Amino acid sequence: MSLPDARVNKNLEGPGARARIQKFGGFLAGMIMPNIGAFIAWGLITALFIETGWIPNEKLATLVDPMIKYLLPLLIGYTGGKTVHGTRGAVIGAVATMGVVIGSDVPMFLGAMIMGPLAAWLLKKLDNALEGHIPSGFEMLIDNFSLGILGMILAILGGLGIGPVVGTLMAVLASGVGWLVNNHLLPLASVIVEPAKVLFLNNAINHGILTPLGIEQAKAAGSSILFMVESNPGPGLGLLLAFWVAGTKKVRQSVPGAVIIHLFGGIHEIFFPYVLMKPKTILATIAGAMSGLFVGGLLGAGLVGPASPGSILAWFIMTPRGGYLPMIVMFLVATAVSFAVAYLLIRGDKKKDEAAELEAEGRQADAAGQAVAEAEAGGSTASVLGSDVSKVIIACDAGMGSSVMVASQMKKKLAPYGIEVAHTPVDQIPADAQVVLTHEGLAARAIKTAPNSLVVPFSNYMGDPAFTRVEEAIRDGRRLTATGISGEPVGAAVAAGAGRGTATAASPSSAAAEDIPEHVVDVEVTEEPTTSQPVARKRKTYTLAAGVLPRENVRLGLASVSKEEAIRQAGQVLVDNGAADPQYIEGMIDRESEISTLLGEGIAIPHGTNAARAHVKHAALGFLQFPDGIDWDGKPANLVIPIASNSDEHVGVLAALATTLADPAKAERLRAATDVDEVIDLLTPENEE
Repeated sequence: MSLPDARVNKNLEGPGARARIQKFGGFLAGMIMPNIGAFIAWGLITALFIETGWIPNEKLATLVDPMIKYLLPLLIGYTGGKTVHGTRGAVIGAVATMGVVIGSDVPMFLGAMIMGPLAAWLLKKLDNALEGHIPSGFEMLIDNFSLGILGMILAILGGLGIGPVVGTLMAVLASGVGWLVNNHLLPLASVIVEPAKVLFLNNAINHGILTPLGIEQAKAAGSSILFMVESNPGPGLGLLLAFWVAGTKKVRQSVPGAVIIHLFGGIHEIFFPYVLMKPKTILATIAGAMSGLFVGGLLGAGLVGPASPGSILAWFIMTPRGGYLPMIVMFLVATAVSFAVAYLLIRGDKKKDEAAELEAEGRQADAAGQAVAEAEAGGSTASVLGSDVSKVIIACDAGMGSSVMVASQMKKKLAPYGIEVAHTPVDQIPADAQVVLTHEGLAARAIKTAPNSLVVPFSNYMGDPAFTRVEEAIRDGRRLTATGISGEPVGAAVAAGAGRGTATAASPSSAAAEDIPEHVVDVEVTEEPTTSQPVARKRKTYTLAAGVLPRENVRLGLASVSKEEAIRQAGQVLVDNGAADPQYIEGMIDRESEISTLLGEGIAIPHGTNAARAHVKHAALGFLQFPDGIDWDGKPANLVIPIASNSDEHVGVLAALATTLADPAKAERLRAATDVDEVIDLLTPENEE
């Protein structure tokens, strides 16, 4: 299954507010998603054991209140803190959250989403300030007391200040929602909720606002329709069905799998790309949600607890006895209305959309041209003379992962010319960078960060023509632009040696072989002897350390699946190996939603976001071979190599991987391998000196 291409709405500064809101929404969701299982546990206990539940039990029903008031907010605060500052951040996040919990009588989900990350951020700043100033032997003492004292202060502040403020805010929201319900205007909430969902604020709205309010309502009435405002799978299902019936051929192929994931898995994010592809269809989901809430309000629909995730199965589980007919009618009405509106919006654009699909192959060139235009308009350097280049930066979203692969390739290409090559996050490009290579989806951000550098966009992480253009411009001393090179070559020797003073194979100097940086990959340097001593040679090749790719992490001959399923299978390999926690898999999915990890040549290297590295226990690789290929955003992938790393060790791991995968013969042998030992031997060769 290949979802519609919504990448134009990501990582760009044009509709930059959208990208920033999506990133913020993803951060908020990151506090909720790892704890969904706890929400489900609480919901099941509520549905089963409360007085109006399926099997009422007075003793077990006493679990309901402390879980919702203490356990769930503490888990959210702990997770939010861990995202910001690892385990120390998680601990102080939970401590600070306890303050807001006792500061109000309502469940403090929203307070936890504030205090957890805030406390971790403050501790991180404190740790940075103390670094290098702690006497030897006192590190543990200072670390524990700094966390304890700051945690105490924040817990008190939360209990006396932030908790009551958030409690008051929730009371105001409760009054507003109550007014909407009493005046039969609750459907109007969909005007805000449905667009917010597409901006990935769905979990924040559902669990931060609607769930606490729904709990208070359910205490009095036994159920609440507020649990159904955001979680209704009907609007999204109607939209997907409309694309299935009236969409273009390419889009129709992706819908069946999306329908199953959305309806039964409750992953509403699966339909967001369809809305982003055709933004006006948000009107369909709004209409569907409003219609469902209107009918549900008339029939008295409600759930006993939050349906998380928003699956039709979760709706059935959380429906009270006697409440199934209103729930089913509400779901069907929302689906039907959403389908009808979306069908009308999509059908009229079908011919235009089909024509746009035929032009999809030209998008890469268009993106590159746009980057050039933005560079010229924004004051960014439009060109640079290859012979003047001494530093090339590879920029990616977080400064790890895919950028290291490109950096390894470019170090190998440019080392003979003495060029410094480094990789950084796109928002941290150094001021002295002359040439910046970055994925086309990040080009606008790179131009904003480094307006005085030449930004050269590429689309594939391996073998992209942009890499060759940069090398040729530097080698021949020609003028380099974002999309090409111009001018007559001035000679490789001149270009290689002009003003750089670095030892190269073509231009010897007196630099000692041992001075070659350890990060240079597979470069041989010959020194000009100034005495009778023999010529010194040094060759450095990155290889994978023993144990990074164990036999059990190699999976051959797998059946083709969707891209997301392949990433989940790849992540599970790392989890089963003990290299990462299950949360790391969600970080891999998040990374892929931000920017593709497909390198080209049928190879993908899915890895987690920078924040997800907190869930990595040790460096490891996996190797999954799909002989029949996977549709990876419209391009085939046969090899999926997941990466786990929580420190700079990923640099060596990826450099070694790049050395092997850049060899076409070895890459082909990996694609055709039928023996695990052959894969291990190809990816972990002997070191060469």
